[in-house]
Amino acid sequence: MEEHYKISDPQVLRVVTHPLRARLLGLLRSDGPATASELGRTVGESSGSTSYHLRELFKHGFIEEDPEQRDGRERRWRARHRYTSWNSREMAVTPEGRETVKVMRLLQAELLGRVTEEFDEAGWSPEWVSAAGMSDHIVELPPAALEEFAARTGEILRELAARHEGAPDSQLVHIWVGGFPRKRREES
Repeated sequence: MEEHYKISDPQVLRVVTHPLRARLLGLLRSDGPATASELGRTVGESSGSTSYHLRELFKHGFIEEDPEQRDGRERRWRARHRYTSWNSREMAVTPEGRETVKVMRLLQAELLGRVTEEFDEAGWSPEWVSAAGMSDHIVELPPAALEEFAARTGEILRELAARHEGAPDSQLVHIWVGGFPRKRREES
């Protein structure tokens, strides 16, 4: 699996603004290869519906057939990349690009809400309960410092994942990193 899929075309990014497609892609990334029927059962949709959306993801390069796990009756799909990225400044040159990025951010926030809601401390060890959570910071930074923060956070995550690969107490962990400027009260 490749590390990431860098998209510069708003039309391609728009493919994953569909909530079901985004969810299917996320499941293939986190849980591994699956058929349309398996995914349909997971998300509560018909295999016809999931099959259609999987073909759209395939057509735009997000997923591929899994040659290692052939099923004689049904295609098995796998994600081609660990994550999708785009340059918001490049996308912002057109109204379509700005709208697509906005929808993607809202989908990410919706997923954050769903994961937060589904997390139940009673089902996890005290170590996981202590480690899990979120923080909210408001700091004064220039754009270059916010870009550096995002880049260094990615470096730290890759280093930690490599160092702890195969650890017996490892779990898949959702991590969000975001930063948005806000207007000061006197600028509003």
